[in-house]
Amino acid sequence: MVVGISLPPIALAIFIGLALSFLLHFLKLFSSFVKQEGPSNTPNGSMGWPFIGETLGYLNPHKSNSMGSYLESHCSRYGRVFKSHLFGHPTIVSCDHELNLFILHNEGNLFQSSYPKPVLDILGKLSMMLVHGDLHKKLRSVAVGFIGESRSRPDFLLYVEKQSVSAMESLREHRQVGFYKEAKKFTMYVMLKYVLDVEPEDPLAPKILQDFLTFMKGFVSIPLYVPGSPYAKAVKARARLSSTLGQIIKEREKKGTEGIKKGDFIDEMLQKGNLNDEEKVSVAIDILLAGYETTSGLLALVVYFIAQSPSVLHQLKEEHQALRRRKMDGEPLSLGDYKQMEYTSNVISESLRCGNLVKFLHRKALQDVKFKEYSIPQGWQVLPILTAAHLDPSLHQNPSEFDPSRWADRAISKKVSPFGGGLRLCPGTDIARLETSIFLHHLVLNYRWKTKDDESPMSYPYLDFKRDLQLEIEPAENRPIFYI
Repeated sequence: MVVGISLPPIALAIFIGLALSFLLHFLKLFSSFVKQEGPSNTPNGSMGWPFIGETLGYLNPHKSNSMGSYLESHCSRYGRVFKSHLFGHPTIVSCDHELNLFILHNEGNLFQSSYPKPVLDILGKLSMMLVHGDLHKKLRSVAVGFIGESRSRPDFLLYVEKQSVSAMESLREHRQVGFYKEAKKFTMYVMLKYVLDVEPEDPLAPKILQDFLTFMKGFVSIPLYVPGSPYAKAVKARARLSSTLGQIIKEREKKGTEGIKKGDFIDEMLQKGNLNDEEKVSVAIDILLAGYETTSGLLALVVYFIAQSPSVLHQLKEEHQALRRRKMDGEPLSLGDYKQMEYTSNVISESLRCGNLVKFLHRKALQDVKFKEYSIPQGWQVLPILTAAHLDPSLHQNPSEFDPSRWADRAISKKVSPFGGGLRLCPGTDIARLETSIFLHHLVLNYRWKTKDDESPMSYPYLDFKRDLQLEIEPAENRPIFYI
């Protein structure tokens, strides 16, 4: 027996009206979405599904030493520059190195930084990564000035070496440790000293480190602000960091009136006197983040690739043994020693090319832009894919091969951009390379390495390891061996 349900005429009319209204609204949105295909002279591509576009496919995890299936399939089908609909916006995706450089070097003129709202919520509205124009120049000048000065300060080099030696001793105390976690501790403690004059044994140090760990987990999570979600925890961690640093800055301002100077970034910033309270906190967080996250990721990449390349490790050890033979027992490293680490520099550069710490950047076209045969409509999002140039066989012979010797040709530096470029080149680049070189000096001289056949732990987004790099100690000789 079939049971029918009859609706009163008024209810039926309301139901039909709502259904038609919803249908018309959907058709209007769909029509609007179709119009976002753009002018006929935009690059070929697919806008994907209404509303979500192709974002899910674009964010599909993959190893950071590959472009991933999404980019590979789209480049094969549409070319190295194509259109799509990503992160809620019509988008031009560029895997073309020339176009990428054009985008990066026309910051503020034809393009500007334009990150999704969740990134803004976590980084804060005054982050150097997000602000534009004169404000960006003002905040960046403070950061770059301090980083440039610190890099050549003897006391900074001494402290980096002190923390490197301390890390070596700490590793010996455990039979197995997660290397990436140890790298994060090392880089954070170095930056805490020279930004806030906070030592590792200070109770504030582990608290700030934990907030940054929470901060970064949320940075690459689904932006759902619900209690307990990584995103919600990250926003709260950012608020705690702001409060902690704000309190430190206020206490330092008070001590400054009494003539007490620490010689760290807070002192440097207060002496300039051209930042308000919110800007001071934001710049301090940016400096900590640039020096901590970039360098720990770089260290992890370098260790991974060295462990897979016995010949590279051998040559690296020879360079550092030769350097050590020229020095007295216990004599610390100098800036001159760092400048002589040529092969180490090549290893770091090749790790950045193969490992791709930064996969892509968010930009927006400020006006209609014409580049070669490509047209980019005003207001469209533009994603320069840095990974694409690093793994492009037309730019690099055997691009998937880890080969530091390729950097003997200095022209290769024009074919990579691991830290972006133009006005927004990462200010922590030089610090990251310096700290990594000094850490490696002690690592290769104090540890024996052994590779362990396993799948690469690298995946996207960013440096989201499937598994920590592991350090195992061989008790017989009491010398640690790296298993990756």
